[in-house]
Amino acid sequence: MPPAVPGLLSAPRITTLCASLLVAVGSGTNYVRASHPTLAAYSPQLAARLNISHTQLNIVGLAANVGVYSSGPFWGRIVDARGPRIPLAFSFVFLFLGYTGIRHFYDAGVPPDSALSSLSMGLLIACSFMTGAGGNAGFTGAVNSTAKSFPDRARATTTGIVLSGFGLSAFFFSTLAHILFPGNTSLFLLLLACGTALTTVLGFFFVRAIPLAAEESEHTAVGTVAAEAEATIFHHINDSHTPLLDEEPPADVTEEYVSEARGIELSPARSQSAVRPISHSRSRSRNKHDAIEGPNIYGRALWLDPDFWLLFVNLSLLSGTGIMYINNVGSMSQALFAKGNPAYDEVEASRSQATQVSMISIMNFFGRILIGLISDSVKNRFGLPRSYSLVLVSTLFFFSQLLAAQITDVTDLWKASLLVGLSYGTIFGLFPTVCIEFFGLSHFSENWGFLSLSPLAGGNLFSIAFGRNLDAHEPGESTAAAARAVAHQCLEGRSCYVATLGLTGTACFLAILLSALAAWRERRKLIAAVAARPRVVWEDLEN
Repeated sequence: MPPAVPGLLSAPRITTLCASLLVAVGSGTNYVRASHPTLAAYSPQLAARLNISHTQLNIVGLAANVGVYSSGPFWGRIVDARGPRIPLAFSFVFLFLGYTGIRHFYDAGVPPDSALSSLSMGLLIACSFMTGAGGNAGFTGAVNSTAKSFPDRARATTTGIVLSGFGLSAFFFSTLAHILFPGNTSLFLLLLACGTALTTVLGFFFVRAIPLAAEESEHTAVGTVAAEAEATIFHHINDSHTPLLDEEPPADVTEEYVSEARGIELSPARSQSAVRPISHSRSRSRNKHDAIEGPNIYGRALWLDPDFWLLFVNLSLLSGTGIMYINNVGSMSQALFAKGNPAYDEVEASRSQATQVSMISIMNFFGRILIGLISDSVKNRFGLPRSYSLVLVSTLFFFSQLLAAQITDVTDLWKASLLVGLSYGTIFGLFPTVCIEFFGLSHFSENWGFLSLSPLAGGNLFSIAFGRNLDAHEPGESTAAAARAVAHQCLEGRSCYVATLGLTGTACFLAILLSALAAWRERRKLIAAVAARPRVVWEDLEN
């Protein structure tokens, strides 16, 4: 007799969830260089100790980003085929060696009148790359195991919990270091090396996919095969052969129609007779969206699927907006602080910047959990695909940019940071589960790895636009303002960057339209799935 499948809230599933959350907390320290404060917490000190320029420092940070994004499809393919243990083992090695290497360079330093050698610079970049690739390896294994351990009705909520740990990672380590050894950069880097590696060790033993019951493991366009089969009205005519299912569904079939059709009984006259199925008038087609097994799109088919590019562009626009704001909220804060302030204080400006980063990180954490609860509720209670929640997420981002463009006082900037952090958390809490709905669970991690390449495009484009906008408003050396200007500090307040917010606001409005298109296409898939249902003919067993 096969062993019993653990229940939804059983110890094995909860253990996997908690262990995956712990791995995520240790994996997110380099997710996006400036969207979390980890690198910002030691990068100025690192630059000073090694006598490297801001450009070189940015290259070091970019290496971590490249490690995250470029390794996604690779780790995803391994996790889909072999499970989470291999990536978790690599995560331990990469995170420990990466942060230990950076600490070594920091402790060694260079003499004040010397420069870092090309070889040492290359090794430093390699260490930064390893921290990004290692963090993504652990995170991929954690999210994949969680997604496969919980049924569809709870998948967005549980993966949202794991994703929230990823979003809070850098804030957690930075705060812990500030409490234990404030101002000691060397010990902070040691904490990162040991703390992130330890979480992957625990994950190696406790993170695993827990099998689902057969009725919960099926993933179809309407949730289950039963929902599709019941999306019809049973009727009886005085004929010995009565089609149970019409040849074509009603023209106005909707998700509500599918869900409300459940449980319809045969008429009393019909139910008094014994019935049995005798034939199927059409065979069920097996294609990229199989009605029984759900979608299973990957590899070349993924890149040729228009839905992939629809989600890719949408995620690029939204995440690019978030990355641009988070990367540059410090500059925005300083510009607002310097506006009309002759007693510019770098310390006070830095405190305001730290407030914005902390606000973004905390709301990022809550946003990932919140969108999981909302999208699960939308699907389970109203029968709507999770892609409908994309419209909500895009709208949040749009209003965040409108709000940021209106703020002229640095004391009000936290409002925009709160909304951006919440919006940024919701996109990365929602898109992985939408990826599963569109392309299936079997190759989820590989597909998500490709889809998560999209922030590179939007993030770089909008960040470069912000930098050029800011540079165009820097005071000239001949101006009176330059006499009190901090190096490369724009003194015009909101005017320093508002044009870029107009660009990102437009991008978010386009994302709203693309989100609506994605939801419409998913609805069309549902209708097509209902139309393709089998036709069952019943025969009365009457004398």
